[in-house]
Amino acid sequence: MRLRTVLATLTAGLAAATCLSAAGPADAAVGHACSPAVSIDRFSDALDKTTYQGTFVGNFSALAVDLPHSRLRSSGGTPIGTLAALSDRSSLFSLDAKTLAPKAVVPLADENGAALDSEGLVVDRDGTRLITSETEPSVRRYSREGEILDRLPVPGSLQVAPAGRAQSNGTFEGLTLLPGGRILLASMEYALSGDTAGIVRFQTWQRTKGDHFRLGAQYAYRTDPGLGVPEVQATPDGRLLVLERGFTSGVGNTVRLYLADPRRATDTSGIENLTGQAGVRLIRKTLLTDIATCPTLGATARQPQPNPLLDNIEGMVVTGRTSGRLQVLLVSDDNQNAVQTTRFYHLRVRIR
Repeated sequence: MRLRTVLATLTAGLAAATCLSAAGPADAAVGHACSPAVSIDRFSDALDKTTYQGTFVGNFSALAVDLPHSRLRSSGGTPIGTLAALSDRSSLFSLDAKTLAPKAVVPLADENGAALDSEGLVVDRDGTRLITSETEPSVRRYSREGEILDRLPVPGSLQVAPAGRAQSNGTFEGLTLLPGGRILLASMEYALSGDTAGIVRFQTWQRTKGDHFRLGAQYAYRTDPGLGVPEVQATPDGRLLVLERGFTSGVGNTVRLYLADPRRATDTSGIENLTGQAGVRLIRKTLLTDIATCPTLGATARQPQPNPLLDNIEGMVVTGRTSGRLQVLLVSDDNQNAVQTTRFYHLRVRIR
């Protein structure tokens, strides 16, 4: 999304101090440590301010592994084949998973041919694409060629006001399939009107016959003050990697990676307003790292940042596993802005 300026009040020092403690201290020496749980292997700006077949390569809001049968190479965990990279300007790119070079681009549109504010992406088991647009918001299923095949139901309260209680440009940002492929989950970026600030809703759907989805449970997640949720990805054990992000003019971006567990959270689909009701169990979260604590690796920034490695990070995908860690790829949304960068980040994440 075109990120609004929000106040990120907690400091990187506090974030680093409260990082996940379950990983042993030896992990900090592995690779380029950001925290005991996370290290960064490398980053790439190779696609920044480039074009492919006349289409601007950037504005990336989501990533997904796009492989036959979703198979990953077991030796070293390196992904083979293709990654899908979603632009919020109605384009879906295919990227070489090893080099990140664009291989194809497909235009997207709604049922009337209008552009989407496309934000969340899942490549389903049959190769079709589930894509959110935060305009309404909506979740649609597309063919590989960009044809609309289905549209999922969305609760009325999650619609943008005045139809519902969501704020414009603050709805479905993240989308992920939980292990087993039966449950789809979308994360709202910001709180609904009437809910406590910082309490965002995660909506689920359950797969039915014919690979359709019906509405499922809904959960509540509390962000750090001033931050929103641009992306969420399922881990192999059913937990979630959650990105939280904010921007402060003159200071730069705040981006934190959390491990969250929705499995014992309260179903909030029947609760109109979340304002601190007793008995409501929020999704539990544990900080893995603040990206500002990562080594710079020689990165440069075109605007002030707490760490020049940082930019408007918005997309995330788990690409494999190696040496007991998840391989996680992040990407920033440059908003087609001269002072921002399309940057890919290769992380290793321990979640035990």
